[in-house]
Amino acid sequence: MTKQQIKFQNLQLARGFTLIEILVVMAIIGMLAVMVAPNIFNQQAGAQRDAAMSQISSLEAALDTYRLDVGEYPDSLEGLRDNDSGRASWNGPYLRRDIPLDPWGNEFVYDSDGREFTLLSYGPDGEQGGEGDDADIIL
Repeated sequence: MTKQQIKFQNLQLARGFTLIEILVVMAIIGMLAVMVAPNIFNQQAGAQRDAAMSQISSLEAALDTYRLDVGEYPDSLEGLRDNDSGRASWNGPYLRRDIPLDPWGNEFVYDSDGREFTLLSYGPDGEQGGEGDDADIIL
């Protein structure tokens, strides 16, 4: 091999990407990100709604156990942790940990007349009502 052939061969091996090639690759990556990102965020919103429904279900089970022991539902969710009824039949605490917040960091909305109760989360917007992803979550 001559010196010119060796230099030409080394020059071919040392060749990098052109600016155009890099821009094309970045454009393709950008388009993929635009197509994939909404699906990821929709799955996150669905997972948070599922988590809220699971928490509501657990709280409902604790409330039902409280009612079986005491004879009526508590005035507030705090009754699941502390004996606010003053009755000896209270066999709590009915939750292992503190009363959880919903996945968006808001308190669950609880109302009871002693015989029935409603328990819900206002969802990600934290306000009553709403549509779509902002709708209230209730079982």
